[in-house]
Amino acid sequence: MSKSDFKTGIIFSAIGKYSNMIINILINAVLARLLTPEEYGIVTIVQVFLVFFDMLADMGFGPAIIQNQTLDDEDTGSIFKFSVIVSFILGLVFALLGQPANIFYDQTVYVPIFIIMGFEIFFYGLMIIPRALLLKRKDFKSVNILEVASNILFGIVAIALALLGFSYYSIIIGRLIKVLTMFAFYFSRTKINYKAKLRKEPILKIWAFARNQFMFNFINYFSRNLDNILIGRFMGSSPLAFYNRSYQLSVYPNTILSGVLTPVIQPIMSDYQDQKHVIKDVYLKVIRLLGDIGIAVSVFCFFAAREIILLLSGSQWEASIPVFQILAISIWVQMIASSTGAFYQSANRTDLLLFSGIQSTIFNVIAICYGVYLGTIESVAMMVVISFTINFVINNYLLMYKVFESTYKEVLVALSKPLVMGLIQFLLFFWLPDITSIIFFNLVYKGIIFVIGLLVGVLVTKQFKELKDLVVN
Repeated sequence: MSKSDFKTGIIFSAIGKYSNMIINILINAVLARLLTPEEYGIVTIVQVFLVFFDMLADMGFGPAIIQNQTLDDEDTGSIFKFSVIVSFILGLVFALLGQPANIFYDQTVYVPIFIIMGFEIFFYGLMIIPRALLLKRKDFKSVNILEVASNILFGIVAIALALLGFSYYSIIIGRLIKVLTMFAFYFSRTKINYKAKLRKEPILKIWAFARNQFMFNFINYFSRNLDNILIGRFMGSSPLAFYNRSYQLSVYPNTILSGVLTPVIQPIMSDYQDQKHVIKDVYLKVIRLLGDIGIAVSVFCFFAAREIILLLSGSQWEASIPVFQILAISIWVQMIASSTGAFYQSANRTDLLLFSGIQSTIFNVIAICYGVYLGTIESVAMMVVISFTINFVINNYLLMYKVFESTYKEVLVALSKPLVMGLIQFLLFFWLPDITSIIFFNLVYKGIIFVIGLLVGVLVTKQFKELKDLVVN
């Protein structure tokens, strides 16, 4: 494995992810004060459907192109032409779904919104192949710089329109401009052979891999979005906004670490798809690193939930605090779980990735439905945490026994010291009281405790050299 490629990928991925995280926090902090929870709820409902159609536009072709080593320019040009046709059809269908959405959610606002978003789906579909080609070339620099620049553009447009009174349209129009910008850049950088003939042979080359990837994405969509769909339908847009705000904040730590590693793993590890022991060693190192930070972060977010919500969103979002506390329990589980898909892909086992998605969806659907039945967003959050935990256990069984032909003991060993570090964090926060009622200073105080807890944990578990080796090697 090329350490240079891996380190370069992580560096640029880190720059992109961390920059985007900071940008998103700032943008959302401003928009949360300019828009009401009701307006945010409307946008969240639209995004649920948007994510589904974006997934359909992808078709699993992105990871399949990265994995396949036999495609030439004629092949990728032909696949791109096919994606143009699919994207046009999906964009048109989405534009026509505004009225059914009005009926389902008992609203009157969705027709123009869905028409605008139909254009976003079309251009999103067009950028899938060019983006995959850049990642296949390991051009992580271009991909991440573009995503940062387009995010800044989105923020400028969305905030400006919100100040002008465009309500939820400020976010919707901002997203469309962002996707248009990304497509234009990706297409210009890859110089796809758009004159290539539309042929079925290139599609068949990647279909077996893409099919399983697509089916996993399809199933995983319902697993990850059913809570938003049902909360929006049975509890209303405001409770949905409170729940979604908590959920999105709980994802930020994932973005900080696993969000940096995951985009790099498959492009690099696909070169070692026949050397399962290499992939396993990298996986154990990854979960060790994510566990060390993730478990401690879960504890910190639980105890600092009030400060985080009120500082980033304002007092009108106070109802999100208990939901965020509950979801914080599963932050470390989500961080590790989000990296597993890249290892299935790297080992050419998208069949097991699909199976993992099926079982995960079954548990999530049952959990979410029961949470909605109980009638509160807090109950939904609790059931989601339980489901995530069960899926984490099963997912690691599949990887260790079916992919790597190893045992669960290696996972437990990798997570033993991170669990001790998490316990130290818990004891510190449990016994130390708040020192001030000022939100900002209280958050800084808890942040200092968090850092002290990490340092103490590293010393107690004697991990300094090991963590250094994980990062450096």
